[in-house]
Amino acid sequence: MRVLAVDPGRVRVGLALSDEGARLATPHSTLPGGAGLAARIAEVAKDAGVGTIVVGLPRRLDGSEGPEAEAARALAAEISAAAGLQVELWDERFTSSMAETALKISRPRRGAKVAGAQPGIQQPGL
Repeated sequence: MRVLAVDPGRVRVGLALSDEGARLATPHSTLPGGAGLAARIAEVAKDAGVGTIVVGLPRRLDGSEGPEAEAARALAAEISAAAGLQVELWDERFTSSMAETALKISRPRRGAKVAGAQPGIQQPGL
């Protein structure tokens, strides 16, 4: 079963789609925000044969929620209604720092030889 990950933003919303085994997610597309966003995300989910949708929940470091988290919760509810699928919220604290670390690890330093495969990154939420 595929999973569609939704990274909500004020202007754009990023989508990533997992493989059939829900083990590895790759970038899918970026959608502009605004009216009809939930319906557009539901359409992507339907076309891709998605079984679950995960929406990033931007919490503060202390775990509290601000207006961005409120907007993410509202979007998740709209997507669930539009797609008729299970929508889960995923605490996305520290995901940016994890992505930066993965990027640094994946880029060998100039002049360094890469011995063996690069380390795999376990993806949260899958």
